[in-house]
Amino acid sequence: MLKKNLVLLFIASISSFFSQNNTNTPYSLFGLGVENKTGTAGLTALGNTGIAQKNLFEINIFNPANLGNMIQGSFLYEFGINGIYATLKTNTLSETTNNGNFSHVAIAFPIKHNWGMGIGLLPYTKTGYNVDIENAIEGSTDTYITRITGTGGLNKFYISSGIKALKNLSLGVDFSFLFGAINQENQLFTDSYVAISDQNSYGGVQLKTGFQYTFPSLKGIKTTLGGTLELPTSLRGSQIRSSYKTSSNGTSITIEEEVENELDNFELPTAYGLGFTTVLNKSFTSSFDYKKLFWSDTSQKLNNERYTNQSIYAFGLEYEASKNKINYFNNVKYRIGANYNTGFLQISNQQIKSYFLSAGLGLPLGKHTRSNLNISYSYGKEGTLEHKLIEENFHKITLNLNFVGKWFDKRKID
Repeated sequence: MLKKNLVLLFIASISSFFSQNNTNTPYSLFGLGVENKTGTAGLTALGNTGIAQKNLFEINIFNPANLGNMIQGSFLYEFGINGIYATLKTNTLSETTNNGNFSHVAIAFPIKHNWGMGIGLLPYTKTGYNVDIENAIEGSTDTYITRITGTGGLNKFYISSGIKALKNLSLGVDFSFLFGAINQENQLFTDSYVAISDQNSYGGVQLKTGFQYTFPSLKGIKTTLGGTLELPTSLRGSQIRSSYKTSSNGTSITIEEEVENELDNFELPTAYGLGFTTVLNKSFTSSFDYKKLFWSDTSQKLNNERYTNQSIYAFGLEYEASKNKINYFNNVKYRIGANYNTGFLQISNQQIKSYFLSAGLGLPLGKHTRSNLNISYSYGKEGTLEHKLIEENFHKITLNLNFVGKWFDKRKID
């Protein structure tokens, strides 16, 4: 019955995933949109650390090597949602936005002893913007308005596997299939109305490898070193364009109808990550991650902007009582974290940086289960007010349900 319910829940989650994916930020106008910054299990509350996080009962999307630590016969299923309340500011204007998303759905299970596999679906990027630009009419003092709106984004479907190669060493590999479309509409308001709609579709495969090595314990301290490497890849692009014109007398004329065009491939850079996790007296777990993305090595073309190398620093601290585990609150996990991202986009000679601070709880769903409801709150900022740019301050709530069950049990016949 548990297997059947989990499969049905997995299918329902995927259906909800495709119907709930939105955002509202002007910086999603560039490239493929803004990256998804939500982690699995309690990793968002830990500042999105996870490269060296070893957990037998939680899914870790940041390092596939963790799958080599799965317990034989266990089955992990997880899905999450998040909500964001944000304030967008310029030097003269301010507005608030809010949106909610189904953040991910993932499963993990062992193939055999010391060998695990994971499958998941999550947003890779999200696009949502509505920008009005005032343009001068050449040879006249009059102006016209161009309204640019965008929706959509790319999704990531991954298949990953990890093995415990040695007693303290796990290795993993992750194949990600990136796909989706970004819809952009340009509306020109002059003496007539012109609308140009573009559906820009991208797709490709990305490969990531990872390792985790746990050093021998020393005076109650256990340290794990983790690392990941993402290889560069190109996403193939195509476009379908439709456009029409409506004159002042109400006459509508089709200019283009579903015309197919080729787009330049979008290049994703080489990236590596390193992480350290330290467990002290089975109660405190600290983690630190560093990730570097070499965007400058790609050949992306922008108008007055450029891509630049990106660095991400993340820190997390978790506490769980090590004694009297019969008490419910001694099984609760208390988490805090911080994340600083230098960004990969430079506009008006300003790098679009971001940071967030986070806190959360891992609440057991019962006394005799390792399933958890993970709750986290984050406050952060992206962008700047300098050079007439936009600053976004946001509050984010994340809820992840992590179910731990048994899988492939053989029935005994008396």
